Amino acid sequence: MKRIVLATRNQGKVRELQAMLAGLDIEVLGLTRFPEIGDIPETGDTFEENARIKARAVSLATGLVALADDSGLAVDALGGAPGVYSARYSGENATDAANNEKLLTAMKDVPDALRGCRFVSVVAVLAPNGQELLFRGEWPGMLAHEPVGRNGFGYDPLFLDPEIGLSAAQMSPEQKNERSHRGRAMRQAVKRLPEFLAG
Repeated sequence: MKRIVLATRNQGKVRELQAMLAGLDIEVLGLTRFPEIGDIPETGDTFEENARIKARAVSLATGLVALADDSGLAVDALGGAPGVYSARYSGENATDAANNEKLLTAMKDVPDALRGCRFVSVVAVLAPNGQELLFRGEWPGMLAHEPVGRNGFGYDPLFLDPEIGLSAAQMSPEQKNERSHRGRAMRQAVKRLPEFLAG
């Protein structure tokens, strides 16, 4: 059985990827299996750079193929911000609530027609020999004027999917995975992983 390391300590994400790889004889390990790997500073200016930094660090530390994603919200009216700073938009010890509040304040006078945004996820797959794959998924939407819904995390309560008229925080996990930026990038990665691991 082939093994890959997903660069996260979130066991929910590990189970999610394992389910996507069902029947492919690939075991997904999370960073909880490698406590010696500490926090990996994300010093890149793009989602691609940050995903690569994380995947490379984990692959080198474990000697296994590593998969990492970097994702965030890009708001058109703010020139793509918060972007790669999405998780720490309101400061170093940012919370989801503080980030959402800062974003709503920045957008308070922006009319509906100019509230376009998109969630972006970039997945990097790196082998110890330096071979890599990169996948990008985007989920276009609109920024709400106030939080809507109780599911999800991060900016989900502010992100409206105009196609189905729900915020990301109103969707079931299955519905969100089907439509989300991370789901789109991961599905591309899953298609290529067996061939990449065989190489």
